[in-house]
Amino acid sequence: MSDFLDILTHGRRLQGAVKELSIEELEQVQEKLSGIIEKRKEKLQEQEKQKKEKLEKLAAIKQQMEEAGLNVEDLQALDTSTNKNVGKKRPVKYKLVDDNGEEHLWTGIGRMPRVYKNALDSGKSLSDYAIN
Repeated sequence: MSDFLDILTHGRRLQGAVKELSIEELEQVQEKLSGIIEKRKEKLQEQEKQKKEKLEKLAAIKQQMEEAGLNVEDLQALDTSTNKNVGKKRPVKYKLVDDNGEEHLWTGIGRMPRVYKNALDSGKSLSDYAIN
């Protein structure tokens, strides 16, 4: 694609690349390029219009907030969508000390560790390792 762009943006290379085309073919290319340019201009104008409308809406909201005596911090204080447990570790529910004296802690969530599975297979109960 970069070769195409190099040819398209370089006058002599473009002229050499299109020397085989007839006038009618060149005019078709010109029409297609003009159409692309017009669509881009319309899209850019639409984006600018949307940006302007957004800024106007923000200004209106800011004015309403000032009239009501509110600021952004007041809105952030109302935000309840954040989970308060984010970053907090879950409490450990089970503790098992193996034959080597190593302590194995487990929250009871997720896949059961092998140490606990082996203990349960040997006849123990999960409640034997529960932390009160």
